[in-house]
Amino acid sequence: MSMWKKLMMVSTVALTAVTLGACGNNQNSKNTSTSNKPLTLWVATDYVPWYKTSVKEFEKKHPNIKVKVMPSPNGTSNAKTDVGKDPTKAADVFAVPHDQLGQMASSGYINPLSPKDAKNIKDNDIDVAYKAASWKGKVYGYPYTSDINFLYYNKSKLSAEDVKDWETLTKKGVVATDFSNAYNIWPIMFSAGTKLFGDNGEDVKGSTMDSQAGVNGLKWVAAQKDNKGVMQTSNALNQLKLDHAQAILDGPWDATNIRRILGKNFAVAPFPKTEVGGKKVQMKAFLGIGCFAINSHTKNPKGAAELASFLTSKEQQLVVHKKTGETPVNKAAEQTAAVKNDEVADAVMTMSQPSHSVIMPKLPQMTTFWNESAPLLSGVYDHKVKPDQYRAKLAKLQKDISKN
Repeated sequence: MSMWKKLMMVSTVALTAVTLGACGNNQNSKNTSTSNKPLTLWVATDYVPWYKTSVKEFEKKHPNIKVKVMPSPNGTSNAKTDVGKDPTKAADVFAVPHDQLGQMASSGYINPLSPKDAKNIKDNDIDVAYKAASWKGKVYGYPYTSDINFLYYNKSKLSAEDVKDWETLTKKGVVATDFSNAYNIWPIMFSAGTKLFGDNGEDVKGSTMDSQAGVNGLKWVAAQKDNKGVMQTSNALNQLKLDHAQAILDGPWDATNIRRILGKNFAVAPFPKTEVGGKKVQMKAFLGIGCFAINSHTKNPKGAAELASFLTSKEQQLVVHKKTGETPVNKAAEQTAAVKNDEVADAVMTMSQPSHSVIMPKLPQMTTFWNESAPLLSGVYDHKVKPDQYRAKLAKLQKDISKN
């Protein structure tokens, strides 16, 4: 399961030890010293074995640097919390979802990348990856993979033409998803025409869900309750396996499981178009970029930067793709046969375009957004929140997430 989806399924936790982190930032922003102590690398538990192989290759190229690979204490989705507990004891380099970079940078847990590394990312990675790794004009993460929802479907029950339109799709088959999960459902609000923290996701006062467009988005959510071709479930994979659903909204992290379930009938597609507010629009998704970041308290910032740069190189991004099925963000890697011939990667690359997705904002106010948007969407879907309450609920959400 993706680091973002895990995070959205539970309430997010506020950052701690801000003062300690800020002090670390001041102490290490100019630190170019090296240390004989091994670097520590935190990655997802399942990824530890093959990252150890990658690290051996790194150590051959850098014989003076040793690296210890360890699982992230509470998963990569909780990187900011794990590092924040005590930055001095956290890993030198760690995997982190891009949307946590802003909070970690503001708290002093991570420092900006060198101009050289920032330029390398800008020149060699896709534009959305560079934007996702940036915060207030500086780059704080080394991107290596895209995570985004798209459509998986049973091609023996649905045709490629059927899945291009939500209304046709839900007449010909059943789509399973979770309307209590804002990660899955909120992007219909982008299709409706609302913004979350402005055009760039960094404007605290830039949200526009308190609008007729926002009401139109919630009307679409409410209408799905009465749509016989839509199933509310917290376990879409099981519904697909039982053939109670013929399509689900999910991401590359579940590709292997879904291939097992559907076998020769496995198929994927970008999200379809749908009608919102009387207009046919493209359904959108949240785009997440997996990154590596460097602890501002590392005793070997130069070695840590070399490690992070190595782990996010074209070659290593292709290793991640081979091992996990996740899609590279390196432009050259995307053009290799291994990626170009991967139908999942093709869906991810289409969905990663601005026409199909919105980069997940990095503001600390996202904690409030996740906590309040999920029950709102669930209440609207279940018809517990009535139409005459929509505008007031949206106004409260917008006010709450707009506080500095």
